Parts: sequence; C-alpha cells; structure tokens
Amino acid sequence: MSTLELYRTPEERFRGLPGYDFDPHYVDVDGLRMHYVDEGPSEGEAIVCFHGEPTWSYLYRKMIPPLVDAGYRVIAPDYAGFGRSDKPLDRDWYSYDRHVDHVSRVLDTLDLRRATVVVQDWGGPIGLRWAVENEARVGGLAILNTGLFTGRVSKGFMAWRDFAERNPDMPVGFVVAGATATEVPPEVLAAYEAPFPTPESKAGAAQFPLIVPTSDEDAGAAEMRAVADALSRFEKPALVAFSDSDPVFPFPRSGQVFCDLLPGAGEQVRIEGAAHFLQEDKGELIAEHMLEFLRGGGTG
Repeated sequence: MSTLELYRTPEERFRGLPGYDFDPHYVDVDGLRMHYVDEGPSEGEAIVCFHGEPTWSYLYRKMIPPLVDAGYRVIAPDYAGFGRSDKPLDRDWYSYDRHVDHVSRVLDTLDLRRATVVVQDWGGPIGLRWAVENEARVGGLAILNTGLFTGRVSKGFMAWRDFAERNPDMPVGFVVAGATATEVPPEVLAAYEAPFPTPESKAGAAQFPLIVPTSDEDAGAAEMRAVADALSRFEKPALVAFSDSDPVFPFPRSGQVFCDLLPGAGEQVRIEGAAHFLQEDKGELIAEHMLEFLRGGGTG
C-alpha cells in the first residue's frame, strides 16, 4: 500500500492570528494529524461547531468566547485538508464519507453528552450526519446557512463549481471576502488563508465543490437523503438561523426547509446584515441567539 502524501502547514502560520488565541489539540486518525479547538470547562455541556468551505475553525472565533463565558465547552474541529489538520495532496482522497469518518473519529475521542451541533455550509452535510448517527450524544441542533446536497443544484452553485474547477489554487481570502456582507480586514482575510500557503496545500479546499452531488446517482446523494429522512424523526430542539443576504442559501426559503423537516424546530431566526459566512459577519449576535435557545428561551 502506498503511503498517503500529506502537507502539514507550518505552526508559525498560525501565530498571532487576530482573535484566535486558542490552544491547538490534535489526534491521529489513520496517520493524519487532525486538529480541533476545545475551549471551556471539560465537564461543561458541549457545543460542536462544524465549518464549511473554504474556511476552518477560525470562522467560529467570534462565537467561542461568549459561549465559553456562559459555561459551555466549545469544540471546533478542522476537517482533513483544512486549518491545522493535515492535508492529503491527492484530490481523489477527499470524499463525503471520508470527511464524515475522520471528523467522527476525532469526536469519538471526546466525552460528548447532550452536545449542541452547530452547522454551516458543508458543515451541514457533515455535522447533521454525525448528529443523526450519534443521536444519543446530541442534545440539539443549530443550523446556519446550509443544506443537504441530494443531487439537485442551482445555476449559482454550478457557477461556483466551475470557478473552483478552473482555480485549483483557490483564492481563499477572495472567496471569503465575496461571501460576507461586512468589509473583512486584510489581516483577517490573511488568517483565513493561513492554512494554505502553497497550491498543493489547497487540495481539499479545491476538491470540496467537486464532491457536491449534482445528480441523484452521484456519490453522497443517497447518504444525504438518508440524513434528511432521519432528521424528519429527530425530536430534539433545533435553532434555525439564516442570514438575509446569502444568494447560495436565500432567506427565508432555505431555512424553512429545515423548519418544516425538523419536529423540534421553531420559527426561523433572521440574521440581518450578514451574507453566506454569517459567523464572520454577525458571530456575536448568533452566539446570543444560541444562548437564548440553549437556556430555553425559544427560537423566535
């Protein structure tokens, strides 16, 4: 068996990133060093945050401190190919099943009970599948600007897929800046780019759009349909909060899909003045809504 070629981002790339002074935590999964943020009391009720594409745990830096200050333990893993996790160079290595498997094995090393699962973008397919496959360890869901990719995609998505296919050296900062409603400072865009200093380090980021199923028969479509089916019987409480300025997952239609699907969902929350990466635009506000939800204040 050939050895998997990996890229490991130098540690100095992560020094002094604005707003991100969290200690790294690592676990080995099949020879890959996988990274996760783990803040707050180890015995605290857990909140697990699943990032999207082409971001990493840095996306949650505005939400982590207020949630930790409220007594919660916040965990934010980096997928293989992202953040401080190792990055396989072979783009064919990346698949939906493999992403789910690797992040699941990271979370298996932690003692999670009644965890609230926070998902956005690709974090939805990955995190919601983890939630339904580990229902006994889950206390609730917080669903932000995401969907389940079951084979039907929009013209807007196909344009994004075409862009990714034509740009394997993905301009990560440019992508983040184009998917936020607020002006992102250059040093913050540089932090999003920190894990990816070379073209080969971007293999996972470049491949993510290409593994979205575009037909019912594509890899991952049946699995995501199964997740949707399981969610229709998922009785635990769910906060659904979508931003008002995301052309990829437009409000209110995209969030209403989850409100209608999930028995435990209340009325959809509208996050004003935010685009696709709403955690970057309005992270502190989202944390406030989450704390209200977690304290039993409802989702409206």
